[in-house]
Amino acid sequence: MKKGSGKLILVILVLLFSAGFVFLNNVDFQVLKNEMRFTRIKGKDMIRQGLDLKGGVYAIFEAKPTADVKEITPEAMERLIEVMDRRVNGLGVSEANVQKIGENRIVIELPGYDNPEEALELIGKTALLEFKLKKPDGSLGETEFTGSLLTRAEVSYDMGSPVISFSLNQEGAEKFAELTRKNIGKKLAIVLDGVEQMAPQINSAITGGSGTISGSYTYKEAQSVASLLNAGALPINVEVIETRVVGATLGQDSIDKSLKAGYISIVLVMIFMVIAYRMAGFVANLALICFGLVTFGLLNFFDATLTLPGIAGFILSVGMAVDANVIIFERIREELKDGVGVTKAVDLGFERAMSAIMDSNVTTLLIMLVLFVLGTGPVKGFAVILTIGVIASLFTAVLVTKMILKRFLSMFNNKNISLFFRV
Repeated sequence: MKKGSGKLILVILVLLFSAGFVFLNNVDFQVLKNEMRFTRIKGKDMIRQGLDLKGGVYAIFEAKPTADVKEITPEAMERLIEVMDRRVNGLGVSEANVQKIGENRIVIELPGYDNPEEALELIGKTALLEFKLKKPDGSLGETEFTGSLLTRAEVSYDMGSPVISFSLNQEGAEKFAELTRKNIGKKLAIVLDGVEQMAPQINSAITGGSGTISGSYTYKEAQSVASLLNAGALPINVEVIETRVVGATLGQDSIDKSLKAGYISIVLVMIFMVIAYRMAGFVANLALICFGLVTFGLLNFFDATLTLPGIAGFILSVGMAVDANVIIFERIREELKDGVGVTKAVDLGFERAMSAIMDSNVTTLLIMLVLFVLGTGPVKGFAVILTIGVIASLFTAVLVTKMILKRFLSMFNNKNISLFFRV
């Protein structure tokens, strides 16, 4: 065994175990400022399913004039759609659909949600962050500045409790420093959507342009507030006009038939690989199982929503994963026909097949990037899932297949090559 190969095998095994653990145990991996932790999500499906597979929530919002915004302009509606879309995406890779209907209404489809109230409340909040000085009688003064000067909000921990850390831009940092410098001894209230979150006393000038918002937050609540602040405040007021839970548009019978077709096709592919490449085909099938674990582990990790276009993207990525193994095995067979030794033939086969595999996969990734940037709804979902599948197929075809194949060959002392390949 070459120096360093043992570490590579360990890394591969850890990645495969992590992917399987995330997928099978329905966990969310949270990366915090000073720590990392796994949280098991009780009652969560292994993979969130879209409106066409499982159903979800359909809601209509209507923009309303206010004292500040007396007329709903197309520009204000575009800004409203942009903010709402960022908020929906902040809840996860949900394949939510946000679109305008009429002059002042927006339709939002949230797949995979059984209880719409929480999500709709987050979407419809104004998310207005204000900094106000408290008067001696405890009442709030005028707004000194708002969250429009915010650059970033994220969840961190203070004494074991979730808090929201925020950073201000240069203008905000200067205003914050001046405000705290002139009001030492007074209390500065941090107000979110008209509700006072906290009011710490100013003991000295704060010049770093950052701070924290603490309260009785759970991690999920703090994450939701941070997502709202990052997305920005709604430019105009909105009101929920209609909301309803919708069923799967495909129907259970169609879903069952699609799954059955998928199972049959994968079994046929596995049988073909064993017939065509013997023991090497069996190795490819093991790598294909690892590919499935990695792909669905990543989907669960990103809380992605699986829809019919997404299933099509996954099936296509299965074909690409198998195709990569076919290219590698054919290159190995060519080396064996030229009389090269087994170990060297395997190394050369993987090395010389790499350019063709990388070219095809990079081309696919570039196309998926265009679809993701320019596409909407199902098209974007197809691009996301196929991209994840391509990355997983590269990992399993290049690293996992090679690792397993070499271990199997070593078990046979690099003899009986006919068990692995037809030369």
